[in-house]
Amino acid sequence: MRFTPSRGVLVAAAVVVGALVAPVATALPATADTQQYPSWQDVQRAKGNEQAAAAEATKVQSALRSVQADAAAKSQAALEASAASDRAAADLASATQAATSLRSQADSADRTAARARERAGQLAATLYRDGSGNAMTTRIATADDPRQLLYQLGAMDQLSTTWEGVLDEASVAGHTASALHDQAERAESERTTLARAAEERSADARSASDAAARSVADTQQHSDELYAQLAELRDTTAETEQRYELGVQVAAQKAAQQRARERAAAAAAASAAAAAAAASTPAATSGGSGTSYPSTDGVAVDPAGAQAYARGAIGSYGWGGDQFSCLVSLWNQESSWRANALNASSGAYGIPQSLPASKMAVAGADWRTNAATQIDWGLAYIHDAYGSPCAAWNHEMSENPHWY
Repeated sequence: MRFTPSRGVLVAAAVVVGALVAPVATALPATADTQQYPSWQDVQRAKGNEQAAAAEATKVQSALRSVQADAAAKSQAALEASAASDRAAADLASATQAATSLRSQADSADRTAARARERAGQLAATLYRDGSGNAMTTRIATADDPRQLLYQLGAMDQLSTTWEGVLDEASVAGHTASALHDQAERAESERTTLARAAEERSADARSASDAAARSVADTQQHSDELYAQLAELRDTTAETEQRYELGVQVAAQKAAQQRARERAAAAAAASAAAAAAAASTPAATSGGSGTSYPSTDGVAVDPAGAQAYARGAIGSYGWGGDQFSCLVSLWNQESSWRANALNASSGAYGIPQSLPASKMAVAGADWRTNAATQIDWGLAYIHDAYGSPCAAWNHEMSENPHWY
């Protein structure tokens, strides 16, 4: 599959510094209102007046984060719907296998019961008649030789015992077959219910994916214009503004994570049980066991292409081949470099295993489907949190279970 590069650009190391940490926008509208976007006329009027330009830049940034948040929410919904659809499909497959197995077992029990009944009938006929056509009881009553009488009585007793055993076998097989048919009917009913649920989840996933795709396209269009407006207000370039914004938001995410870790540590100090739970739950990213791969609908899953992109991208941070080797090891451990890697237990997603997944929206609205956007965010996170891929890899290996 051809690798699709991200529209996002990498954050230069110089912009990801603590002084740039800004509060993350809150209470953003669920749906972006295009009428609230600053106009180019507003931008032009603000230029030349430092105070007005700063106020207009704040307005542009707010609009930018609003539209990004809307796309992030829809992409997160698409990711969750896809995972739910996969779970429903797995449940259906399991139920179908169970129903098929029960039907097969019931049919086999039917055949066993039929064979037992047939054998019982044959033995009954043998008990009643001998080979010459005379009734067995008549032969016994008219026997002149005592030895013949004893033989006939012994044969009759043996046949009677065998017949009773076969009758019991037929009865047991019949009850077994009946019970298995009842189980098969219930299993088929469950399978039918799950089939409907799977179809509904699949339709939900398609609908959510379509909604996310529309929102991503709209966000990318407006983001381009908003970054251009920021560049106009600050006499820079759109690329510079995008680098700066990503650096600011990743730094803010990292600061929020640090505060969350501090709160967790305080709670853990008060409870030994909480300390044990906190030790097993990473705060920033989470990969390893439990990773699954949801539907690849719209996702470019190309590990080799993703590594090629990352190899070219690390130069923006001044990292060389030694750091790339550590990065390969790190993301092999986390996701096998698959853009659709999902940790079902934690919700971490993508090549860098962002937790929560929607954090990557600051690198681009297409974070759910585009490996390059995921890599852009991951490199910015590694730079801000650890300074380099090798430092992140060392941390990963120092933790059990592994996380960075």
